[in-house]
Amino acid sequence: MILAWVLSLLLLISSLIAYLERMTALAIIEKNSMTLSHRNFIVAEKSVLECEKNISQLTVLTENHCFIQSVGKNIWLISSKQKPSIQVHIYLDEKTGAASRLNWRQSFD
Repeated sequence: MILAWVLSLLLLISSLIAYLERMTALAIIEKNSMTLSHRNFIVAEKSVLECEKNISQLTVLTENHCFIQSVGKNIWLISSKQKPSIQVHIYLDEKTGAASRLNWRQSFD
């Protein structure tokens, strides 16, 4: 009887250790994927910001990391090329050449 109790206790402890190992592995995967997506989001935001700053001088950009579309009435849609894709609506003042951000969103494809 005591032997059965000890064996069941050992089996319970081994299943608990296996569960903790799986949970630790999932936590590590979650942390790494969050860090990677955060880095990619920052890169996408920097590329959109660069295009936003130089929207009045599109010919100056040697490497364009964005898709730029005219929506009409001095409003432009700027989308980053890399994932995660960020879309920004920009209002471009013709007199001053200053761009102001109307809104932004993360595009899920």
